Amino acid sequence: MNITFDELRHLKHSLPTGSIRKIADELSVPEQTVRNYFGAAKYAEGDPASRHIQPGPNGGIVHLEDTTILDLARNIIRESQS
Repeated sequence: MNITFDELRHLKHSLPTGSIRKIADELSVPEQTVRNYFGAAKYAEGDPASRHIQPGPNGGIVHLEDTTILDLARNIIRESQS
């Protein structure tokens, strides 16, 4: 799946407080791995995300190999809005 880097960061910033931990707990991964998925780069504290960034407008195009974290984030945002 492709998404712009700006869209990915906007989605992360739209998450309610505690969502990064909730996603990490549900997937049994370190919180930093979830942060890395959304654009952070602290690989010493979390695994690299399965993503590739191609330079371009809006921060570039991010190709996500696995959308599990993205799907969980979208569900959390939907639930928080209802």
